[in-house]
Amino acid sequence: MTIGTALLQGARRLEAAGVAVPRLTAEVLLAWLLGRERVYLFAHPEAELTAPQQAEYEDTIERRLDGAPTQYITGRQEFWGREFRVTADVLIPRPETEHVVETAMELARGACRIVDAGCGSGILAVTLRLETGAEAWGTDISTAALAVARDNARRLGAPVRFVACDLLSGLADASFDLVVSNPPYVPDGDRPGLQREVRDYEPHVALFAGPTGYEIYERLVADARRVLRPGGWLIMELGFGTYQRVLEMLGCGWKSARTVPDLAGIPRVAAAQLAPL
Repeated sequence: MTIGTALLQGARRLEAAGVAVPRLTAEVLLAWLLGRERVYLFAHPEAELTAPQQAEYEDTIERRLDGAPTQYITGRQEFWGREFRVTADVLIPRPETEHVVETAMELARGACRIVDAGCGSGILAVTLRLETGAEAWGTDISTAALAVARDNARRLGAPVRFVACDLLSGLADASFDLVVSNPPYVPDGDRPGLQREVRDYEPHVALFAGPTGYEIYERLVADARRVLRPGGWLIMELGFGTYQRVLEMLGCGWKSARTVPDLAGIPRVAAAQLAPL
């Protein structure tokens, strides 16, 4: 079987099963399996796959058809122009989370100490450390997630400090200029309606917040007031339709509360500055 034939057959199977962007998925999986860039596939469609390569590609397509996300199969995902390692212990980085980075770099450009609360794979802590040069920390309740974050920081040359704790509980009072987070915000009752790839494969501790979906926001806003220095910023990713309730939380004790929309105009980020005492 040639590369061209393998891609054609793989894309057809993925399309028939309703997998999004089937051709791209087929290309990404085959390029990963061969240890090549995708451009190699386009330049060598006539190259023959070995029997073991063909069998492994078919198994890989089967895994994707069974619902395994492409990123968990390949173990990698790009964020802010860098390749991060991902496993089933961490959420898959989404493009929407880049709005948190953009907002932090605009509103808190002078921050000297930054913490990513619930850091998962470490995308926010690592990116902000490399982009701003500020001292960066990351926390997570999952030690398995922290192992992934540490590996990403090491590979990308970002000296980030990691702490195993629940949100900000392990950090000292008034010790940071910026808290960023992409917290769990899915209500427990929404679980049946999630995509299979999300519901069955991504870590529930990083997805579900509780009965209302606001439980982690409430705790994060309260504890951010403890660890932030006066004038420090709290910047959080928003779930769909959550912005009004989250802005209400950023009332007493906060100032300059705002939301930042994504390219579709949907409020994607909430930000507020801790008011002086």
